[in-house]
Amino acid sequence: MTRSRRPSPQTLAVLMALAADPSQWRYGYELGQEVDLKAGSLYPILMRLSDRGLVESRWEPDPPPGRPARHLYRVTSAGVALAVASPAGAVWHPGEPRSAW
Repeated sequence: MTRSRRPSPQTLAVLMALAADPSQWRYGYELGQEVDLKAGSLYPILMRLSDRGLVESRWEPDPPPGRPARHLYRVTSAGVALAVASPAGAVWHPGEPRSAW
């Protein structure tokens, strides 16, 4: 039995940020800055989206010397479809009071 719940406003914000340029690989810190989510909220969202096939992930190839590889994320076509189909009012916007969700 599969659950079909609507994604949270924060999840939709992450999907929309990734869907802005579906071909671009993005790293978590950059996404967190854009959508104003801390790591404790952002990475579980990214893992769930990846598990559901809405986001693909990989390790950064050839990181600069002295820095570990970063995990990169890119939205899939299914993720873009969900982002496009979501009502505009359901998306949380950075800077919006969290009590508004």
